[in-house]
Amino acid sequence: MSTKGRSGCPISLSLELLGDRWTLLIIRDLVFAGKKHFREFLQSDEGISSRTLAERLQTLVDEGILTRSDDPTHGLKAIYRLTEAGIDLLPVLATLGAWGSKYRKADDKLARIADDLAAGGEPALKRMKGMLRAEHLG
Repeated sequence: MSTKGRSGCPISLSLELLGDRWTLLIIRDLVFAGKKHFREFLQSDEGISSRTLAERLQTLVDEGILTRSDDPTHGLKAIYRLTEAGIDLLPVLATLGAWGSKYRKADDKLARIADDLAAGGEPALKRMKGMLRAEHLG
């Protein structure tokens, strides 16, 4: 992703990659729902199109947020995993979830998960990052 002619502002640079509706939802599904395959992402309640999903997954791989590898159990499937950069988005997701729980009409069960993660603070984020590293980085 080119930043030529951009301000160099870290918020602007982050939004260039993460600022659309779908990108953080894909990462959310990797983090909280354990999804790893293309078809699993398509089944999310938000209803992403297969074309948009393919584009976003490719961008996330190109930008070093995800890796893509062949699934050894199925020749036509790929497995998507978070990189360290993807795992480091956990606090962003936690903060967005806590904000949405507080100010939007969120599902009670999902709001409780967001609130619990936010209430756990840095120790909870650290524990969850450790679990994600074990699952995605091996």
